[in-house]
Amino acid sequence: MREISEKAYAKLNISLDVMDGRDDGYHDMMMVMQTVSLWDDVRLTLNSEGKMSASSNLRFIPGDERNLAVKAAVRFFRELGDEQSGVHVDMQKRIPVGAGMAGGSADAAAVLRGLNKLFDRPFSLEKLMELGADVGSDVPFCVMGGTALAEGRGEILSPLPPMPRCSFLICKPEFSISTPELFRKLDASPMRRHPDTQGIIQALEKGELIQICRRMYNVFEDVDDRRMRSVAEIKGALLDNGALSAMMTGTGSAVFGVFDDDSAAQKGLEAMKSYCPFSCLAEPVSIEN
Repeated sequence: MREISEKAYAKLNISLDVMDGRDDGYHDMMMVMQTVSLWDDVRLTLNSEGKMSASSNLRFIPGDERNLAVKAAVRFFRELGDEQSGVHVDMQKRIPVGAGMAGGSADAAAVLRGLNKLFDRPFSLEKLMELGADVGSDVPFCVMGGTALAEGRGEILSPLPPMPRCSFLICKPEFSISTPELFRKLDASPMRRHPDTQGIIQALEKGELIQICRRMYNVFEDVDDRRMRSVAEIKGALLDNGALSAMMTGTGSAVFGVFDDDSAAQKGLEAMKSYCPFSCLAEPVSIEN
C-alpha cells in the first residue's frame, strides 16, 4: 500500500460579487480569493481493489461519492484510465463545515494533488484544475491556491500578487447558511452595492493592505435574512477589537477581520471567543503543487 498526506487549505473571499444568472442555473461571479493557514489533514491510502471511500473525525460527513473528496478520486482515476486502483481518504477536519471556507472543496483538491504525486505527476496543474471543476466550483481555486481572481462559476482563475502580510481573525457562529437558499434570496432583492474588485487588484499590485481593506465587500451581506444581523454584529465586534476591515466569506456563515498587528489580532481572538464558539487566527499562504 502506498500512502501520502496532504494539507487541505481553507479559503477566504477578499471580495465577492454576483453578476447575472446563467442558462445552466448558476450565476456568474467575480471574486478575489485567498488561501489561508487553516487546514484539514488528508491522508490517502491506495488499494488495488478499485474501492473509493472516506472517513473523518466528524461522524456526519458521508464516506461515499456524496463526499467531494471521494468524487475527486473517482474523477482522477477515470481520467487516468485506471480501473484497478482505488483509495481511502481519511480527513481530520479543522475547517468548520458550512462556513463559506470551501472545506469540502479543499479536501477534494488535496485528493487530486496527492493522487497526482502518488502516480508520478501524470497531470499538469492546469489539468488538475480542470478535473476539479468537474467536482465543484471552488475546487480549481483550492488546487491552485494563493491569491486569485475567480470568475465564471469560480473556475476561471487569474493569479494575483500575494496578499500583503496580515492576520485573519476568523469567527464562525453556531449557525450555517444554505448556499442555494442565499442565492434565491439574492435573486429576489436588488443589490445595494458591489465591491470595487479592480480597486482591490490594483491595491494588491501595490501591496497596500489599507486600500484592500477599504474595498472589501460581499454582496450576500445585503440579503434579507435574519442571520445577516448576527453577521453584522460579529463584524462590528471585530472592528471594535482592532480589525482594519471585516467581511463574511462566501455564503457564510464565517466572518473574518483583517489585522496588521499580531498582538492586536491575538487580543481580538481572546475577545471574540465569547461571540463565536469557533474563532481562530490564520495568515495568507500559497500552495506548493
